[in-house]
Amino acid sequence: MEGKASLLDNMIGVGDMVLLEPLSEDSFLENLKKRFDHNEIYTYIGSVVISMNPYRSLPIYTPEKVEEYRNRNFYELSPHIYALADEAYRSLRDQDKDQCILITGESGAGKTEASKLVMSYVAAVCGKGQEVNKVKEQLLQSNPVLEAFGNAKTVRNDNSSRFGKYMDIEFDFKGDPLGGVISNYLLEKSRVVKQPRGERNFHVFYQLLSGASDETLKKLKLDRDVSKYNYLCLDSASVSGVDDAANFRTVRNAMQIVGFMEDEVQSVLQLVAAVLKLGNIEFKPESRSNGLDESRVKDKNDLKEMCELLGIEQSVLERAFSYRTVEAKSEKVSTTLNVAQAYYARDALAKNLYSRLFSWLVTRINGSIKAQAKTRHKVMGVLDIYGFEIFEDNSFEQFIINYCNEKLQQIFIELTLREEQEEYIREGIEWTNIEYFNNAVICDLMENNQNGILAMLDEECLRPGTVTDETFLDKLNTICAEHQHFESRLSKNSKFLTDHSLPHNCFRIQHYAGKVLYRVEGFVDKNNDLLYRDLSQAMYKANHNLIKQLFPEGSPAKINLKRPPTAGFQFKASVGTLMRNLQTKNPNYIRCIKPNDKKASHIFTESLVCHQVRYLGLMENVRVRRAGYAFRQAYEPCLERYKMLCKKTWPHWKGPARQGVEVLMADLKVPAEEYSYGRSKIFIRNPRTLFFLEERRRQCLQDLAALIQKIYRGWKCRRQFLLMKKSQVVVAAWYRRYAQEKKYKKIKRATTVMQSYARGWQARKLLRQLKHQKRCEEAATTIAAYWHGTQARRELRRLKEEARRKHAVAVIWAYWQGLKVRREYRKFFRANAGKKIYNFTVQRIIQKYFLNLRKNLPSMSPIDKSWPTRPYSFLDGVHTELRRIFHLWRCKKYRSQFTEEKKAVYEEKLEASKLFKDRKALYPSSVSQSFKGDYLEINKNPKYQKLHSAVDEKVLLADTISKINRANGKGTPRIFLLTKKSVVLADQKTGQVKASVPLLDLASVSVSKQSDGFFALKLKEGSASAVKGDFLLSSERLIEIITKLYRLSAANAERVPLSVDISDEFLVQFKTDKVCVKFIQGSPRNGNSASCKRKNNRLLEVSVPSTP
Repeated sequence: MEGKASLLDNMIGVGDMVLLEPLSEDSFLENLKKRFDHNEIYTYIGSVVISMNPYRSLPIYTPEKVEEYRNRNFYELSPHIYALADEAYRSLRDQDKDQCILITGESGAGKTEASKLVMSYVAAVCGKGQEVNKVKEQLLQSNPVLEAFGNAKTVRNDNSSRFGKYMDIEFDFKGDPLGGVISNYLLEKSRVVKQPRGERNFHVFYQLLSGASDETLKKLKLDRDVSKYNYLCLDSASVSGVDDAANFRTVRNAMQIVGFMEDEVQSVLQLVAAVLKLGNIEFKPESRSNGLDESRVKDKNDLKEMCELLGIEQSVLERAFSYRTVEAKSEKVSTTLNVAQAYYARDALAKNLYSRLFSWLVTRINGSIKAQAKTRHKVMGVLDIYGFEIFEDNSFEQFIINYCNEKLQQIFIELTLREEQEEYIREGIEWTNIEYFNNAVICDLMENNQNGILAMLDEECLRPGTVTDETFLDKLNTICAEHQHFESRLSKNSKFLTDHSLPHNCFRIQHYAGKVLYRVEGFVDKNNDLLYRDLSQAMYKANHNLIKQLFPEGSPAKINLKRPPTAGFQFKASVGTLMRNLQTKNPNYIRCIKPNDKKASHIFTESLVCHQVRYLGLMENVRVRRAGYAFRQAYEPCLERYKMLCKKTWPHWKGPARQGVEVLMADLKVPAEEYSYGRSKIFIRNPRTLFFLEERRRQCLQDLAALIQKIYRGWKCRRQFLLMKKSQVVVAAWYRRYAQEKKYKKIKRATTVMQSYARGWQARKLLRQLKHQKRCEEAATTIAAYWHGTQARRELRRLKEEARRKHAVAVIWAYWQGLKVRREYRKFFRANAGKKIYNFTVQRIIQKYFLNLRKNLPSMSPIDKSWPTRPYSFLDGVHTELRRIFHLWRCKKYRSQFTEEKKAVYEEKLEASKLFKDRKALYPSSVSQSFKGDYLEINKNPKYQKLHSAVDEKVLLADTISKINRANGKGTPRIFLLTKKSVVLADQKTGQVKASVPLLDLASVSVSKQSDGFFALKLKEGSASAVKGDFLLSSERLIEIITKLYRLSAANAERVPLSVDISDEFLVQFKTDKVCVKFIQGSPRNGNSASCKRKNNRLLEVSVPSTP
């Protein structure tokens, strides 16, 4: 079956509006909304694509999607802009038909994005190669440049195209791009000098100020502040989600890719800067002696900088703003300009300078991207032009834009009908004339060379005498009064005299999209588009190559007294050329629709969409398509899709596809009037017939699915049975093998046992024989050994007896000799023996004492007070001295392991011992507590970042304490910070510094003898910190706080060490009053903590729980 979902598979709503049943405006809108809510933004009307702007990114433009739609039939997949782009590209490549893609819709509907998607798809599917890739890149990169200079933020669209663009992309015979040509239509140059509220000027101004480097801005004499330029609207200077700086870099890169030289880029930026400078030039009135008013430049600084940028003499341009020269034949008349005329001349110069720069950019891009080969090219045109505009205040620009849309609607109807007629003729189907609204009468009203509105506007502009917008309206009221699509309150047609919705200075035209009210104010000036010749000549005198190219009429050699063509005449000619160009190509249409005015996703405003559906003529388009046959399909895919509905065509039809379709339709008994056979397609008249076929196909697919499931389950069960049968045979074979193997092993084991018993009996019998023989041999040997032993022992006893006799003689002789010696020396021995024995004994005792001491030495802990007992009293002094030396030695070893931080902690502990030991009951509990210092981790905790930045010095101690209020004795939490120079108290919640006391201002610290945490910081009288009085504080870490305060004061050579007073009753100075703080033993009020209570104005009593 089919691998991809087609237009008719799994549809959300109806993918092709031609198949919508029943067809009405409500059902049309409901179908659009249903598909929009399910992110289906594309819908067909035959070959026309309706595109809804989703106002968000959707994952439907990936490279995988490009490959999915590549070389596929238009109706083969679900609706997508890629399908239309692929159809147009394949028709151009394979059938050699020039194509054009017409993208229309109102501002914000997504026309520009649609044109980008078409171009990116064509770039992705066409050929590859270095030259081809270069051409594709240049074509794609021309968009950012034109968008920067031609797009702007409006109330309806953040990236609204303010010009019409038509691009012809040229291809070779293989379908590879060779180049392109861009045509631009009617740039909205009035936006340069004035923008409606909530809108911006063209993007390039903001991108230049945001993204250019400081050096570039300095060269261009610009400032980054947008508010300094009169031509830039301030209330919308920035757009949410738009990075002007990044876009400026993108534009610079795109200009480089397209082929702009660096000097050309700088020239363009200079002209953009000149336009901004031009808007800052202001004028003041000045009276002349003849009573006429003339204008003068107020501040010449901006004029000077602009002239420096463009290389113009300041005096020449200044005169051009003050005087106007009128030439008639051989006469020249110079008149002064008043302030209003000077401002008009300034704005006219700015608009012309920018619009001519934009036209030069288009020409320059065309020079880079045009095809180099001279052979005939295939062409695909992409038209991205403004949609139909209906504003509250419609002027000349809206009139011109709506005229262009009328012409596009006219050619759309003509080409659509022609395409239908050609297909019917090509397929041999009888053609029936279709009734439709022809807007040619509206086009004639606007463009008729005699009585058309544009012709009368040109005639009024060229007429001598006083010409105003009112005279133009009077002329319209006279000539067009009877026209059925023209309405004016002052016309001869009396039915509009009481129409208060039609102001006196307006006229109304009934366009194909609805009625539009035009205000005639500004029509004549905007159509004249007049630039004084003095300004053109001043521009031509500029020492700037690009300026000379933009104002060729300023050359003295090309003085032409003829009046230049009007804006309306030029646009009418451009539209005529465009229409003739489009009629030579095969059209493809993309109708863009904006779902809401909020530029938000998932919002479908039905009234707004309905308005666009009406003025785009989509319902009429559907009716034109359905006037003949609603659906058509080639025979091969039709047979492939519906062949399962007939037994004769299922599963394979071997004859021609047309015959198979005929057999199929006959078998289904579809009425003959519901379809017709063409040469290559079948045409179905009513959508109900198609839905009937789809419903039968769906039912058949369900039946086929059930049949496939049944066959699959039977095959699966049989396969499982055969597998189990095969497995049983294998298991039985393995079991029989195992049983036989087990039986064989049992017999083998029994045989082995019998053999082992037989061999054992034979071995034991042989062993008994060998043992008997060995015993006989050993008996003889034993008897001989005993005999030899007896003989040897007898000889030994004889020899021992003889030796004893000899030894006895020697011993007796030795004793006798010793006796004689002792008798001789006895008198000397008795004199020294006692001293020697004593010394020997003492020496042995000391040696034994040291050895025993070495074995029983105590541990290396300095707090270990154990020591071996002394064995003798005469060693008492040595024993004590050795104990002292050992203790000093192990203390030294213990101290050598300390770091500098640990030494400092022990020094603080030692200082605390000197201050509080046996003086403060709280001290013993603090001995085991380490002095950490920064308990709040103020450097790391982001909560105290503000407090940390307010304290410049290193924080030695940070803790939360309580500040005692003298009024009620209650405590308020405060953050206590101690640095080398000051004590800081801050609010615990906000981190705001409440008090900062330099250490030099501290006189003393007072604490009680009890186990409480109260202490008073007493300040020196007369110091700056003593204004509010002393501080009475409470902290669990009182010992550490006072110890650190005392050490800091002692380390300062400039002052006396801080006095620490320990007493159960002391005075505290609160502002001008002295209050006695008294500590008493009592039952606790707040658990086991001390509590403070105010007794009177002069006494605070602190109740301290008694310690057990």
